[in-house]
Amino acid sequence: MDDIAKLKKLIDEAKNIVFFGGAGVSTESGIKDFRSKDGLYNLKSKYGRPYEEMLSHTFFMSHTDTFYEFYRDFMINKSAKPNAAHKYLANLEKRKNLTIITQNIDGLHQEAGSKNVLELHGSIHRNYCMRCNEFYSLSDIEKMDNVPICPHCGGIIKPDVVLYEEGLDQEVLKASVDAIEKADLIIIAGTSLSVYPAAGLIYYYRGSNIVIINKDHLPLTRNVALEINAPVGETFKKLENGI
Repeated sequence: MDDIAKLKKLIDEAKNIVFFGGAGVSTESGIKDFRSKDGLYNLKSKYGRPYEEMLSHTFFMSHTDTFYEFYRDFMINKSAKPNAAHKYLANLEKRKNLTIITQNIDGLHQEAGSKNVLELHGSIHRNYCMRCNEFYSLSDIEKMDNVPICPHCGGIIKPDVVLYEEGLDQEVLKASVDAIEKADLIIIAGTSLSVYPAAGLIYYYRGSNIVIINKDHLPLTRNVALEINAPVGETFKKLENGI
């Protein structure tokens, strides 16, 4: 049995599935990942500061104008559309108990039609005034000056994304742990499992079926039933087409 057939069998037999995805899920939609050879953190910064540093709470607070220049250039990609992975998972949710836990902030799972999505690191589509907590959509932010200012109180509007030095939402964390503990299949896709505490969530899995879909090998040995070293969207396209 080839890998795609094995993957199909595992999904068909599972009752509670968790899809745990990272940046590699969206690269085939034209969004850069962070840590790969061609990822954002390995590019020469045009701002004179490493891109990784610019995604910190400290940098946001002390260099808000430069943060927003970078954020608008690299973190907002309006041309990105759901790829085969997003679309397959949206269809899978219609026939399986599926929870998507994503480290991505692009909202492409929801755009594809998925409903049960837990966003560990927030979303570019939600923005809040730091003074009065007024909500603003991405389209609202795009109409404002580089540093968006709340028209109600004059406060700075911050994207609802988790920056370095900031904690994850505790309700999202709890919901993620609950879903993973109940899962009989967990699919880990497009992630290096190097960002904590998010990566540590997979150790709450109590089942015996872990599937890894990632271009690079992941050094997990516990309960790995299948590892496919290939792009995530390409893999799900083959699965959809029965190749």
